[in-house]
Order: sequence, then structure tokens, then C-alpha cells
Amino acid sequence: MPAPPTFPTNSWPIRPSAPGSRPTSPSAVSPPPRKPAPPSPSSPPPPQTFSQARPCPIAAAGLEQTTTTREGPVTHIETICEHVASTDYTDLPEAAIAAAKTFVLDTLGVGLAGSSGPKAQELVTLQAGWGQGTDARVWASTQRLPAPAAAFCNAYQAHNAEFDCIHEQAVAHVMTVVLPVALAGAERLGGVDGKRLLTAVVLGVDVAASLGVAARSGLRFFRPATVGAFGGAAALGKLLGFDKERLHHALSIAYGQLCGTMQAHTEGSLLLAMQVAFNARNAVVAADLAAAGIEGPLDVLEGRFGYFTLFEDGGDLAPVIAQLGRVWRITEVAHKPFPTGRATHGIIDGCLTLQRRHGFKAEQIGDVRAVVPPLVHHLVGRPPLPAMAINYARLCAPFVAARALLTGTVGLEDFTDAVYRDPATQNLASRITVEVEDRGDPNALTPVSLSITLVDGRTHELRLTEVYGHPAKPMPREAQLAKLHQNAALAANPIPNAKLARLIDLVDDLENVDDVGHLVDQLVP
Repeated sequence: MPAPPTFPTNSWPIRPSAPGSRPTSPSAVSPPPRKPAPPSPSSPPPPQTFSQARPCPIAAAGLEQTTTTREGPVTHIETICEHVASTDYTDLPEAAIAAAKTFVLDTLGVGLAGSSGPKAQELVTLQAGWGQGTDARVWASTQRLPAPAAAFCNAYQAHNAEFDCIHEQAVAHVMTVVLPVALAGAERLGGVDGKRLLTAVVLGVDVAASLGVAARSGLRFFRPATVGAFGGAAALGKLLGFDKERLHHALSIAYGQLCGTMQAHTEGSLLLAMQVAFNARNAVVAADLAAAGIEGPLDVLEGRFGYFTLFEDGGDLAPVIAQLGRVWRITEVAHKPFPTGRATHGIIDGCLTLQRRHGFKAEQIGDVRAVVPPLVHHLVGRPPLPAMAINYARLCAPFVAARALLTGTVGLEDFTDAVYRDPATQNLASRITVEVEDRGDPNALTPVSLSITLVDGRTHELRLTEVYGHPAKPMPREAQLAKLHQNAALAANPIPNAKLARLIDLVDDLENVDDVGHLVDQLVP
């Protein structure tokens, strides 16, 4: 058995560790300004329109292509659509490409583990009963489904373990809808190369994260699902070659199907991950309807009944619109080193840092006090219970902090009825309190302050402004690969090491892959 990898001082081991490592990809650093397009020896070609794109199968209905026009100043959604339609692979900085590869691999791995999650196989069977088709494959399954159904299943699998990456400022799992939608669409189209997928993913994340960053209120609806629908529709529209007008309609139609509230999060319901899945399915439907010539309302972000009126309690799009093409949101995405709500990670990171720094054992702890922003308390400041639904447990900061202090990390194996009832876990969790410090930002996940008092009276304190997994405190490559190997081993149909190694190679060299269907080849039996 190979020796477990060693981890730098700012990282925590994934239990169990997995063999293998590869050269580190370029880190996701602050990107440079958009690169100018290379000069052309001849006059530039006309902008691509929908009619020039490879046709979507849904467009075979032959509906007349008409476009509603509007008068007045350009709206923010029009600017977003122009950004998506006009950006090419050559515009992407190296940092954005490297980050996209990193989180494509991470999301695929999380989706593999999610295939053995609660009700995942039942959902695949149910989707197959609702309609037949061979457009795209479900990860870790032999099942082929129509593209909307495949996107549904893969998005559910990518979120049901709370292990998927997150854009912290947006408070959104920006890859969890975007990648399943883009890959389902790419499989249906066939022949989509790696550069096209990378471009679609980067732009889909730009859309989803920008809407989240613009929000100026706390979460009422489940933002990872709602902004994910916009991002997924943008990514698939890019693959379909939509012009800005057609993209506008795709996003508009996606808006008409948005769903997902915070009630599922509050209760720890399985519906939480399904809300992401619903919006992935709906993003494919939205792009297909737009491809077939269906049009939607225009002012769906800032209109009287637009997104920032109904789904968010206000927003400020101007600053994020000004950053399009200069700040690439994919470079701001954070890994999740633990399969728990990201709002728990600051508390876990702080507890483990203090424990490692001062060398105390769990049985020496008298009490733990975490002081957190209001959003963190709202999301994960719930009491530990001896009987918990799995999603409730993943979002219970006292429980996961207790497991971290007792075992040195938090892993997928911690979420069982036996562990919930464990007397030592319940005893320590009951002595961990989460308190609020309001600094005026309703979407902040940091800073997090920790105070651990030992039974002998000594107190150790720490304040975190960045949490492990954030680009400023990143997971090293070996930890990323350990997470991937762990997730692959937990798939409903475990992925052989040879296929996993091939997947890593393909993603590392994604810009040279001629058909991204080869990625999915490595995810299925």
C-alpha cells in the first residue's frame, strides 16, 4: 500500500488518503485584464449567429426565428449576454483556464461519490421512466437519458454530499448546475472539444457568480439553484452558438422556471440537492426552447417582477458588470475539503488549527465558542441531535466540529446513525456554541473567531479571515487528488484506477481533447 501523502501546514487530510499525485496546475490567482484577440491577416468574420451554430435537435421543429426588440439603454442582462456571446477561448487568461480544469475534475469526482448518495439510484430510475433517450450519460451509471434528465441526475449527485466547490462571495455552488448542463449538452451535440467546454464553463460560472455577488440581501431562495439556472443556460447557449439575443431569451426562459427555497436547507431535507437538479434540468429546457425560437420577457433581472425583486431583496449589478472580462469568477471559487456546508468550514478549520498548534486532545476540551457572521449562524448554527437527517448533520456546525476534534478531519463516513448517537460526539458537540457577530454583510462567511477553553482553565483563541479551500488558502494538488480518489471509490459503480488516471490526464490537457465525451467515458462502467 502506498504511503499517504503529506500535507502542507495549511491543509487537512482527507480520510482515507489516496495514492498518486501529478504536477501542480497553475494556481487560480487574480487574473490579468482580458487579452486582446490575435490579429487576423484578413478581415474579421461576421459575428456568429444562431443560424450558423450546429443545430440543436430540439430546433428541428422548424419554428420561425423571430427576435423581440426593445428600445432604450442597454440593460445589465444584455451586457451579460454580450459578454457570453462575444468571449472566445483566446480571451481567457491562463488562471481562468487552470481554475476551470481544477473544478471540472473536482465536480466530476464529487458527482461520482454522489451516485451512492441518498435516493440517487431511485432518481435515475424515475427519470428513465419519464421518457427515453440516449443523449447523455449519468455519471457512475450505465443509464443513458435525454439531456435534461441526465443534467438533473448529475447535478443532484454533485450536490447531495455537500462536497461541491463554492464561490463564497456569491454564496453559490457555481459549478454544480453549470458543468452537468454543459456536459449533457456536449454529449448530445457530439464532437465538442475541450476548448469549447472550458469556454462555456468559465462563462457559465461568470454569469452565476456575478448574479450572486450582486445580491445585497441574505438568502431567501436557494441561491446555488437559482443563479445556477442562469449559468447553466448561458453555458449551454454558448455551446449551441447562440448570439446575444438568443442567449437573452435562454436566460429569460430559465428565469421563468427558477425554483428552490431555503426551507429545504433549514430542515436538512433531501429536496435541497434536488432543487439544484431541478434548475439544471430547467436550464437545458430553457436553452432548447430558445433554440426552437421561443422568446421570453426581457427585463428579468431588474424589472418590476425580476430576479432582484422577487428572488433577492435587491442587488447592485453595476460593479459586477463593470468587471466582466476583467475578473474571471472561476478563479475565485473555493474547494470544499470537508463534505459539509461551507459555512461550517471556518469553524472546522479553526478547531483543527488550534488543536494542531497547541497539541490538546478532545477529552481535554471544556467548551468551544465560535463567533460567526449572521449568515453562518443562519445556515449551520443548529443544535446537534442524537437522530439527524443526513443533510441536517452536514449543516450542523457543533456536530461536524466535534467530529473534527475527535478524529482530526471530517469525512463521508461520519454521516451515519451510529456516529450521530456516539456518546463522545454528542457530549463534545453539546459544549460547542455558535454566536453571531454582525458586521453588516448579509452574505459574509468570514471572519470566524474560535475560542477553546480546556478543562485545566487554559484558553486558546484564533480568528480566521480566509478558510482552507479558498484561493487565498488553497488545497494543494495532492489533497485535491486524494479527495478525487476517495470520491471515486465511493461511486455506485466504483471507477477503476486506470480510468481515474485517464480522467486526470484528460482534464489536465483538456484544451487539446477533441471530444469531451471522452471525459464521461471514464465516469461510467
